[in-house]
Amino acid sequence: MSEIRPLSISQFEQAYASGASARQVLTPIWQRLNALGCGPCGDSAFIAIANIEQLDAQLSAIESRVGDDLPLYGIPFVVKDNINVAGWPTTAGLPSRNARVSRSAHVVELLQRAGAVLLAKTNLDQFATGLVGTRSPFGAVPNPFSEAHISGGSSSGSASAVARGLACFALGTDTAGSGRVPAAFCNLVGFKPTPGLVSTTGVLPACASIDCVSIFALVAEDAARVLQVIANPGERPADELCFHAPVVERLAFGRSLRVGVASNPEIDDLDARPLYEQALARLRSLGHQVVVIDISPLDDAAALLYEGPWVAERYAVAGAAIETADPGLDSTVVRVIGRARAFSATQAFEGLYALKAAQARARLIWQSVDLIMLPTAPRLPRRAEVEADPVGCNARLGRYTNSVNLLGWAAVAMPAGFTPEGLPWGVSFIAPGGCDAALLDWATSWEQGLESPVGAGLGPRTAASAQLSFEFPDRLAGERVLPIAVVGAHLVGMPLHHQVVAAGARLLARTRTAARYRLYALSGGPPHRPALKRVVGAGPAGGAGAESHPRGGGQVGASIEVEVYGFPIHAVGAFLADIAPPLGLGRIELQDGRWVQGFICEPWGLVDAQDITASGGWRYHLKVEAPEAPSARLPQSGA
Repeated sequence: MSEIRPLSISQFEQAYASGASARQVLTPIWQRLNALGCGPCGDSAFIAIANIEQLDAQLSAIESRVGDDLPLYGIPFVVKDNINVAGWPTTAGLPSRNARVSRSAHVVELLQRAGAVLLAKTNLDQFATGLVGTRSPFGAVPNPFSEAHISGGSSSGSASAVARGLACFALGTDTAGSGRVPAAFCNLVGFKPTPGLVSTTGVLPACASIDCVSIFALVAEDAARVLQVIANPGERPADELCFHAPVVERLAFGRSLRVGVASNPEIDDLDARPLYEQALARLRSLGHQVVVIDISPLDDAAALLYEGPWVAERYAVAGAAIETADPGLDSTVVRVIGRARAFSATQAFEGLYALKAAQARARLIWQSVDLIMLPTAPRLPRRAEVEADPVGCNARLGRYTNSVNLLGWAAVAMPAGFTPEGLPWGVSFIAPGGCDAALLDWATSWEQGLESPVGAGLGPRTAASAQLSFEFPDRLAGERVLPIAVVGAHLVGMPLHHQVVAAGARLLARTRTAARYRLYALSGGPPHRPALKRVVGAGPAGGAGAESHPRGGGQVGASIEVEVYGFPIHAVGAFLADIAPPLGLGRIELQDGRWVQGFICEPWGLVDAQDITASGGWRYHLKVEAPEAPSARLPQSGA
């Protein structure tokens, strides 16, 4: 069989569906990696590559589980070398940290349990301190598009591996932008979740209180699929040190958004300015409103990361090596982290107060916008520039990324074209905390209009294989859910279903009402809407106690199709506010005898309505087939 070279998750799945085995597909990729070797004598993107025994053990493990639910079966990945992998050292870019660890990070365990196969550990700015990808004794990681330019850091090796097709996806970490800046410089999708959504147990911290595990992928759909595996709030280590409670607020945004932008964003590279203008024009062409906002609260928060006492968190990890003058230390890393000695406990609290003030100001931004779009970085520097001014050049790269974790938000870096020199450039979309799924759903739609190739010229960019369907494991654990039955324009595939999705609701059941209702088509629209009316005392057709029709004539009840969704309690108010009269929420009886909240109609709205009860449901009245939806059942509790 000729070598199969899939790139995206869907392409790997197609290869396996055609009869190829994971060994056939992954062995050539591993052989290419083995031939490249590791830095500093081999490929500087890699610090360690799986040996044949480690590869075989993983392949045997997934082969023994044929028939199990393995959402990432045979998907090759790499991880940044500050993330623990059992049996491997975790160097964090310091060669003397060569002791093998006994247990993998929780995220690695989840990925391997899902069938993913780890091929290598990747290079980084030492102790994840830098945005340049040059601060490592294992070698500077060059940009896949230009040896003269930096790759971005600190997750430089992870980005390089994916951009060159040596892994389908990679894990990095992100404290100040390390999961986004390398993505922009390597033409990748770089997703940074809300702090706390993804476990950091088994990850050597940079700043433990705000660190995130990030995802690099060629396309947004792949980042989304990986996130659904590793974002598992219901399965965390019992002893996990958690600074942020996991939160899921929204699974999708609406169709027309208010997107906040800076009034005059700092873009040092004049060749990149037209690409930013094109991104703005594209927002407007897609029907979104561009809103100029004051980003000074973001600047205030960003300044605290390196100019404030948060640098002391880095010293908590690297301090021992610095105090003993480990010969493998990068001099710039020592210079940056060594500043922690100057901060007092009083200054730490003062920094915390300053951050709280910046957070309060920043929260006000979300009253006027739904998303924020900023350049991911002001420019892509040459390696010579970084060598000449390692601290100053690095500081400028974090202009738009340093604040996001401190503010508790989510962000995704997206490709936005190439300069005339052929270098990639990107923008980042930032969303409130808990909107991770909605943000990646947005990213897949944004990506559909991009014509540039993926990675370092690996192939054409393809649209998502289907509309993303997020179902984070146990994402609603411990959260009160209100079942609401929808009967018409809010059904899946109908014009107002986006309101259900935006509220973060999930389908609980497709069912029918008790046989005690009439269904009417209301006048007006679009959108055209139906209404339910309960027939008091009436049973099925032929039963006793029929109630009179509003325009006269006895009528009996019928069973009408509905979909029941579980709405997070906190989202119900906003959903109710969007319901236009004469409709509202009340109690509806289902065919199994249970009562749930559902759409009812005020009597005046039925005066000119058409009785369509005989259709059995709004979808049948319109003669529209129901799209596929995940099977589910109504919970035993009513709330």
